[in-house]
Amino acid sequence: MSERYIVAIEIGSSKIRGAVAVTDESGMVDVIAAEEEKLIDSVRYGCIQNVDVSNAILNICERLEAYPRLKDATITGVYVGLGGKSLSSRIVEVSTTLPAEMEITSHLIDDLKAKAQAQIDNSRDVVDVVPVRFTVDNKVQNNPVGSYGQQLGARMTVVSCMPQIKRMLRRVLTERIQLDINGYIVRPLAEAAMTLTDDERRLGCMFVDFGAETTTVAIYKNGAPVYLTTLPMGSRNITIDLTSLNYIEERAEEIKRISGNAMPREGVTHQSADGIDYTMVNNYVHARAAEIIQNILAQMEYAGLKAADLPGGIVIVGGGARLKGFNDLLVKQSKMKVRMGAVQGPVRISDGAIHPAETLDVISLLLAASKLPDAECIDFPQVEETQPANRGTSYEDIYGDDDDDEEDSRIGRADDDDDDEKPRRKDKEKQKEKKQTRKRASDDDDDDDDRGSHTSIFTRIKERLSDVWGNDGDDSFK
Repeated sequence: MSERYIVAIEIGSSKIRGAVAVTDESGMVDVIAAEEEKLIDSVRYGCIQNVDVSNAILNICERLEAYPRLKDATITGVYVGLGGKSLSSRIVEVSTTLPAEMEITSHLIDDLKAKAQAQIDNSRDVVDVVPVRFTVDNKVQNNPVGSYGQQLGARMTVVSCMPQIKRMLRRVLTERIQLDINGYIVRPLAEAAMTLTDDERRLGCMFVDFGAETTTVAIYKNGAPVYLTTLPMGSRNITIDLTSLNYIEERAEEIKRISGNAMPREGVTHQSADGIDYTMVNNYVHARAAEIIQNILAQMEYAGLKAADLPGGIVIVGGGARLKGFNDLLVKQSKMKVRMGAVQGPVRISDGAIHPAETLDVISLLLAASKLPDAECIDFPQVEETQPANRGTSYEDIYGDDDDDEEDSRIGRADDDDDDEKPRRKDKEKQKEKKQTRKRASDDDDDDDDRGSHTSIFTRIKERLSDVWGNDGDDSFK
């Protein structure tokens, strides 16, 4: 396939990110631009509350269009991430009995997915159906397509959200700023697909996206997500706790980000020169961080699993995961190995100003979108062909044979002429330039009615000089 431009938008509770990538024949995703806009109370728990979010998205698109590789281009469509506190999953068992032993095809798998989707309440929008396990004639198969059998069964993870999520995205993107939504991508699954290793997914692990107002937990086992839920709590809860120390939220966020520590050293008091009692600050940070971790770990029990069932450990991403001491506290309470997720896979970042850890969410959307069917994201202006620099300046262009021009002309030609398949110039500017060139040649030869004459230039010069000096029989020019 040729180069394909992809645009992704991730709308979070504290900021909106947009990014552009180019994919090539090898499947490499080259991130060439990324921008973000801060938000305050326009998005709550992953759901848009105010359509003014469209202004922030428009600003991002305009800045992306200003990048050199997108000069004069227009963003017309985007892939958008789905998240929020209403995002959850449900395990569904489905099966079908075939009339006879026959080949299992992808169409049969699609039918099973449709059956699984139909089991979800109509009050929710299904956003993804992920196979967990297949059986063919009661034998487990990882990929049944191509095998033969009569009884086909599957366990599916069906991911859904409240309809308001998609409805508000359409209002903000399509109705307000006329951007096509080329596809919805479940952000936590896209992040997990990019950051988790095959061994972690197969052995079993917990993926945690610790955001500003929500924390999403996805549990993988045997290579597939078996559980997904979103908790209505995040790092902003810590910030709000700190406002009880008589700080405005912006200042509390700054204190938490710069000096907050979820694992403060016991018995050590810390009073800074600016009058801030960091011992009290970190007591708040530790208490709330511990509560969030307890809720994260409780999801294993809800999924019917134990820590021993997840030898792959915990992989954590998100802005909240950068809180000092949080991962150490997570290790202490879970007794599991913990690592920070990172951008990996067929991804290249061309712009050195893009920080991979901070833009991991939107980069994962770009990578996921690259594997979806092609959809137009950017409208590039048509590049006009320019005439060669010496066009119209040589003797052949001005006085030479006009056969080339006759080939370009369609006047008097039958529709079935042999040269119908030859390229035809349709650009109006080119046609105008050709007419001007012909006019200049015509002005130079106004004494010669025969355009097809092959009289040499020396003969023409002699005739014109004779007209000036008179034809007195001087044969010096003969």
